[in-house]
Amino acid sequence: MRVYLRALGCRLNEAELENWAEQFRDRGHSISNDGDAADLIVLNTCAVTNEAVKKSRQLIRQAHRSNPSSKLVVTGCSATLDPDLERKMSAIDLLVANHEKDRLVDIVSARLAPEAAPRIATDPGETPLFLRGRNRAFIKIQDGCRHRCSFCIVTVARGGERSRPVRDIIEQINRLHARGVREVVLTGVHVGGYGSDLDSSLYKLLQTVLAQTSIPRLRLASVEPWDLHEDFFELFANRRLMPHMHLPLQSGHDRVLKRMARRCNTAHFRELVSRARRLVPDFNVTTDIIVGFPGETDEYWRQGLSFIREMEFSHIHIFPYSRRAGTAAAGMPDQLDDVSRRERCRQLHELARELKQACLERQVGKRLAVLFENARADRASGTVQYSGYSPNYMRVALPARDAGPIANELVQVQITGLTPTRDALTARLLRSSEQPVEALPGSRV
Repeated sequence: MRVYLRALGCRLNEAELENWAEQFRDRGHSISNDGDAADLIVLNTCAVTNEAVKKSRQLIRQAHRSNPSSKLVVTGCSATLDPDLERKMSAIDLLVANHEKDRLVDIVSARLAPEAAPRIATDPGETPLFLRGRNRAFIKIQDGCRHRCSFCIVTVARGGERSRPVRDIIEQINRLHARGVREVVLTGVHVGGYGSDLDSSLYKLLQTVLAQTSIPRLRLASVEPWDLHEDFFELFANRRLMPHMHLPLQSGHDRVLKRMARRCNTAHFRELVSRARRLVPDFNVTTDIIVGFPGETDEYWRQGLSFIREMEFSHIHIFPYSRRAGTAAAGMPDQLDDVSRRERCRQLHELARELKQACLERQVGKRLAVLFENARADRASGTVQYSGYSPNYMRVALPARDAGPIANELVQVQITGLTPTRDALTARLLRSSEQPVEALPGSRV
């Protein structure tokens, strides 16, 4: 069977897709990047906001309309929170709840997909990651969360914390590296809570991964700012651990953070970011902000914007507060109106663009290694461009005419400026004589 996999929402959903892709291939099925040509479609849905639930349902309907003869499997948080979804949407052939996700391929094979001839071996470079047009692999290290932020429905959908054994994580990273993957991202619902059920920690896991793998680039997905070991940032002395973290702040005011039941205040967050930037050269911080949370007064909002500006985030994921049934925040007084939320979102988007451009401008002139992805046509410039990420997770564009085949290659470049849209960096290739004395692992000209 030809299997098409699609995820909405978080990187954890994407990591789960990569695991399923590998398992489907091991059973003899092929992975397709075209849903219209697939025999089986698997959709991993999201429920982090009401809008995400709406988009999940739209995706289900769209998949069925485009390819009504395929078998349609739906899983993820949206599907789990609405167990009647299979009955409500007749297009769904099989609904797999989150607690059964680890067995999804077994369940699908038993109920929908006949077994094909299993593959005895996989040739180098044939990882399903590349077949799906991706270069960066997401590794699921844990699931669930033991905390209950008052706005969050994901903990209801995902359940309690469950950590993967270190051995399984190491084996997966080494297997992907052997097949040509240069960068992995460790992800989960509560990444910083890794090991809470194993008498371990994220700090210990990273020590082991750095010692027992040689993958050139290692990143972390979103990590709550209260989970980090006191010596955590010393791990970045190993240059394979990329100098970027996504630390979700959610609000820039302590009163709002308290109503959110967050375990971090602004003073703690400021000290954490300051320590990271002091110990790790060119360390980049990105974040999430929820706009218009119940009880967020005009004064709280103004003070929060001031703190966000102070933190100099290079990128901000902006979420207008979405009232979610089943969360503590849904019943709180002082709910804000849509007009107020939209205006605050506008203000924050404006600040986020300003901060991003300032961060990008500070990169101009630097020499670094970029992991480039496939070349694509760039509408703004009318040229074909390679695109990739710097070590500190800033998008870099390079004209294809200036380079050979460099997709999935770590290439030494010098940053020359900003793109016309001013939301990414431009670069030129460094000649051999211009390479830094200490090039990053796995890089070349």
